[in-house]
Amino acid sequence: MSADEIRAASRFLRTTGQHAVIEPDAFTEGGYVLSIGGAEQSHVDLADPADIFYEYLRRIGHVVDLAAPWGEPVTALHLGAGALTLARYIQATRPGSVQYAVELERELLDFVLQQLPLPEGTQLQTVIGDARESLATLPPELGFDVVILDIFSGPEAPEHIACTEFYQEAAARLTPRGVLIVNVGDEPGLTLVRSQVAALRRAMADVAAFAETSMFAGRQPGNIILTGTQGPWPYAWTAALTARGPHPAKVLAGVELDVLSG
Repeated sequence: MSADEIRAASRFLRTTGQHAVIEPDAFTEGGYVLSIGGAEQSHVDLADPADIFYEYLRRIGHVVDLAAPWGEPVTALHLGAGALTLARYIQATRPGSVQYAVELERELLDFVLQQLPLPEGTQLQTVIGDARESLATLPPELGFDVVILDIFSGPEAPEHIACTEFYQEAAARLTPRGVLIVNVGDEPGLTLVRSQVAALRRAMADVAAFAETSMFAGRQPGNIILTGTQGPWPYAWTAALTARGPHPAKVLAGVELDVLSG
């Protein structure tokens, strides 16, 4: 499919009543941008799926890197599909991984897969529906090494998902080494981040927060990545994530995270 064909591609999303558009990224060779309702939502580099453009998605990718030995296949569940940037990343860095993606917008998932095909060999099952309801319909014997939640931000966070009970249900689907990763987009004051740290702490054995250093001051909007583990937070991960960036990077865990605990 040529760049000109993708430039003209758009799809009406019936659930939200918005238009999704996919067009080439003028600054990245092989890159494409998915916008919904005029706002950039995802970036995909078809030429190099392991290269993640958006900062917060790169941070999630770095957490996934630590969830299992490098290059080893994992089972991954994506709650919120977007342009499947992280699914492409996992396939590129961990070939043979088995992945599931849940997306509320049927038209969006069809549109993305049509316009931006997945790399050859990707094992991805797609599920259309609400994240919490869909979680309960997945095969009960299926466990995930990585569950990634990337579907809400700020005051628009749906209450039935941004809560301890949902995190407990998601945690129950993890393998013994599995981690639960939650992207929280928030406004100054970090009200949602604080509530989600508290909720996640009630569902998981330990929790850490990973973000650009200035985000923790709570004076600007942005994204903070929360990671729930089933045992004590591995402090070697703090050093690894801080070193990997994007810079400047900071990880809060243990008592340091108490400042964001509700």
